[in-house]
Amino acid sequence: MQFANRIKQLKPYLFVGISRTIAAKRAQGIDVISFGIGDPDIPTPGHVLEALKSAADRPANHRYPESEGLFEFRKAVTDWYKRRFGVTLDPVTQAINLIGAKEGIGHAALCFLDPGDLALVPDPAYPVYGVGTMFAGGDVYPLPLNEENGFLPDLDSIPAGVARRAKVLWINYPNNPTGAVAPLSFFEKVVEFAKANEIAVLHDACYTEVTYDGYHASSFLQASGALEVGMEFHSLSKTFNMTGWRMGCAVGNADMVNALMRVKSNLDSGAPQAIQEMAIEALETPDSWIRQNNAIYQRRRDRVIAALRRLGLSPNEPHAGLYIWVRVPRGYTSASFAQTLLEERDIVVTPGSGYGEHGEGFIRLSLTIPDERLELGLKRLEGWKIPAPKVTAAG
Repeated sequence: MQFANRIKQLKPYLFVGISRTIAAKRAQGIDVISFGIGDPDIPTPGHVLEALKSAADRPANHRYPESEGLFEFRKAVTDWYKRRFGVTLDPVTQAINLIGAKEGIGHAALCFLDPGDLALVPDPAYPVYGVGTMFAGGDVYPLPLNEENGFLPDLDSIPAGVARRAKVLWINYPNNPTGAVAPLSFFEKVVEFAKANEIAVLHDACYTEVTYDGYHASSFLQASGALEVGMEFHSLSKTFNMTGWRMGCAVGNADMVNALMRVKSNLDSGAPQAIQEMAIEALETPDSWIRQNNAIYQRRRDRVIAALRRLGLSPNEPHAGLYIWVRVPRGYTSASFAQTLLEERDIVVTPGSGYGEHGEGFIRLSLTIPDERLELGLKRLEGWKIPAPKVTAAG
């Protein structure tokens, strides 16, 4: 049996390995505490679940959905964009449903890249940007995200020849894994760069609503001219604790949205209509509920940062997102420090190297862990002396 080269090139998905590590430890009777995966532990709001239960009884929702999604869902999305960001979108031509944002992000490369085409991809980054590029036969040109630059890509450093060849630029703010945020002025610079080089901008905006300290994230589509060059991906997963329901959307340039719809119509039949109706209810959730939800994560953020500082580490203090990004102690790699935490404290974190070459030297901790488990994990760190890194035979 012969498999396609893309399967041979495909690395194991980062979080599958983490899940297996946890399972193996627990099979040995070890109580592992995982700060690894960003999957909200807080339940989906009750009023949203009630909408799903009602929708499940309607016979029309027992049949195939349409690939672009219910008009009512798309209208709810564009109404939300108008309320939240002041961005006016046509629900017919500028919005589409996704089976979770990950699905749309993975399929997007098929809209823009032919074999040998180039995608500009941040590093470190959510792995699906690069995987989707590989599936389309494209090549990745990494854009380093460095701490000294606020984890923003330096567009001016991209060689002119690379910029002219590139078809796609991926950006993601608030950022996973670094927790960095981007000002609207950065998005405006992205628009100028994209227009000058005829590049499609794909913005992963899944964390705009998970914010702290009074911060309000911008949409890329708020930048002047963004609708001429860009499409934005959003998700209900993180905002409304709906990761298990797989519901997202893409909005933006009508031609780009149409291209994604054409790809999806040949590969899937859209999200179940009952879940779309559930999502409509979620998008009407009062801001007060979102603030209350975020307050839980902010309290956890503050607790984790304080514990890491007591260990002598210097974590970045994010104003958005669900993650703490922290440099490992001198002499350690991302993987070796993650392994040390697992061996000595039975704590799982994500090695930064799993997000790309420029993630090396960092680990990521997720805040999506129940309070009692979080407190137990932090208690394991109290008084812990980080051991000197092991010296290998190679020195």
